[in-house]
Amino acid sequence: MRDLSFFIILLLVVLIGILIVQVLRLRKRIDFLFRKGDENLEEILRGQFRKIKEQEERLERVWSEIEQLKRISQRSLQKVGMVRFNPFKEVGGDQSFTIAVLDAENNGFVITSHYGRELNRVYAKPISKGVSRYPLSEEEKEAIEIAIHSKEKSSFKEEK
Repeated sequence: MRDLSFFIILLLVVLIGILIVQVLRLRKRIDFLFRKGDENLEEILRGQFRKIKEQEERLERVWSEIEQLKRISQRSLQKVGMVRFNPFKEVGGDQSFTIAVLDAENNGFVITSHYGRELNRVYAKPISKGVSRYPLSEEEKEAIEIAIHSKEKSSFKEEK
């Protein structure tokens, strides 16, 4: 029994020695990780977390500005449709025109110029949601339709 106790104690001493060596190696690795020049790992991580937080705040500001620009762009005039025509079919050329200028919600205006030998007349009519409270000529209706769909096709048309 004494031999067995001695063997167990010897085995425990050897295991303790092995554990001490492993703890010393681990301690050396930990010291290396937490000491890098003048900064330790904890300070480096805190700095990185601070930078991440700053980037998140910047990103939030950028998204806010993008949303604001989207709202502004919805109200800006961005669609144009133009139709050239000849109101006097028997004489002259396509020197009269209608231009429709609209925002994203199809609000804006239409301007029509009737050109004649003796005089030139210009008309402007407000457009709300793609329609006007004033009577519209066929050319004005067409220019508005062209403007509404101007992102899909060319926004200018000449009548023959």
